[in-house]
Amino acid sequence: MSQPNFSRPGAIDLSSLRKPPAPRPGSAPAGPAGAGAAPGGAGAATGGAYVLNVTEQSFQADVIERSLQVPVVVEFWSPRSEASLALSPVLIQLSTEYAGKFLLTRIDIDANPQLAQAVGVQTIPLVIAVLRGQVVPLFQGAVSDAEARQYVDQSLTVAVANGITGRTDPVGPVGDAPVAAEPEPDPRYEAAENAVAAGDLDGAITAYETLLRETPNDAEAKAGLSRVQLVKRTRDVPAEVRTRAADNPEDIEAQMLVADVDLMGGHVDDAFARLIKTIQLTAGDERDKVRLHLLELFEVVGTDDERVVKARRRLMAALF
Repeated sequence: MSQPNFSRPGAIDLSSLRKPPAPRPGSAPAGPAGAGAAPGGAGAATGGAYVLNVTEQSFQADVIERSLQVPVVVEFWSPRSEASLALSPVLIQLSTEYAGKFLLTRIDIDANPQLAQAVGVQTIPLVIAVLRGQVVPLFQGAVSDAEARQYVDQSLTVAVANGITGRTDPVGPVGDAPVAAEPEPDPRYEAAENAVAAGDLDGAITAYETLLRETPNDAEAKAGLSRVQLVKRTRDVPAEVRTRAADNPEDIEAQMLVADVDLMGGHVDDAFARLIKTIQLTAGDERDKVRLHLLELFEVVGTDDERVVKARRRLMAALF
């Protein structure tokens, strides 16, 4: 079964980071100025069943090698940064809730300045996903619980598209943080989730469609169906599709496919803007087809996401 090779905008190869380069003389790690603090010091979130604190020495094994089998979310943080201290508990809680769907790895840039420099960290907190040794950028700065969840969901969608459907076993707890009991899976989604884990996208689509026939307003099933359909559409994207879209602005199939690829690569605003522009250039059935495609991408990202809220306003302006 062929899989995409991360030839998407924003992918960064981390395979060269086996041995981080020595810092330049006089260089300083990224992060706000101020007095340092010992790693894991006061205010630092320290534990979770699916959390690893990573060092320069363990980066290869704990991040790159693990990312071949399971999605790895990497948090670059500093005990000197209030935004880091606010975000860390959010990510740790999410790792517990997702119960092994991803591994959270945390890198204290004060304790690991060579690694921070090698990755090019400029602002903290910085959160990325690593899949097969390559990066899917997620976000920087503190975000809300809901926003963090949406970014993690996005990385898991990209992981499935690339055949990374494994789960990590518990690796903690680290430190003294309690570990919440693993949540019971909702049996309504079991068939679809099992199909996704097995790489059977057609089976997952059928399962979600069956569920939606029974409960048409099930928001989670709608989002799940949209995500799986997006993954299926972007599995084998022709290399020339972006050129085709650029040369033919009214080629709606090319525009929709490039928007799919952009969304999978984390370029959400670009995907939305492309489809809204296409709606402005088309009419009749073609315009409606693009509109429905855009609404489906809204489901993938999350209808409460601020980017979706803004795009809805632009869509209304384009239509009326």
